Amino acid sequence: MSERSPAPGGLALVESLVNTVDLESGADSLDSAEERARFGIAEGEVARARELRESLRVALLAHAGHPPHRTVTPLGELLTAAPLLLTVAAGDGSAALTPADARPLLSRVAAAVAESLVAGTWIRLKACEAVDCHWAYYDRSPAGRGRWCSMQVCGARAKMRRYRARG
Repeated sequence: MSERSPAPGGLALVESLVNTVDLESGADSLDSAEERARFGIAEGEVARARELRESLRVALLAHAGHPPHRTVTPLGELLTAAPLLLTVAAGDGSAALTPADARPLLSRVAAAVAESLVAGTWIRLKACEAVDCHWAYYDRSPAGRGRWCSMQVCGARAKMRRYRARG
C-alpha cells in the first residue's frame, strides 16, 4: 500500500514479511508457492511464518505507539529460537551478528532485528495506524513521528473520518 522506499538493510526483509497480508481484503501472499519461495518458507512452515509476521506487526505497532491488533506470541519469545553468532572479519576487524543457520526465516529475521538495533534503525520500522491497514513502513520523518504508511491514503482517510465526526 505504501509509496515509501523500502526499509534499509535487513529491515527490508522484516518489512516485506509483515506486508505479505492485506488486512483490508484478507489476501495473503504466503498462500502462493512463489511468494513462500521468495522467503524460503516450506509449505509446512507457513503457520509459523504467519505467527512471526503477526508478532513482528505487534512490535511495529508498538514502535508507533499503537496497541496490539490481536494477541500474539511475544516476538522476543519467538526470536530466542534463532541463535546468532558474533563474527569478526580477519581483514578489517569488523563485527556482525549473523544467524547460526541462515536458512530458516526466523534466523534471518533475528539477524535483521539485531543488525537494525545496533544501527539504531529498528525503532523506525513501524506499522500504519489505520486498523484496516497496519502496513509496515520505515519512518524517515525527521522527528520519527510518522503515523501512516501513506499520507495520501491512510492519513487522508483518518483526517476525513475526523472531519466527518465533527460535523
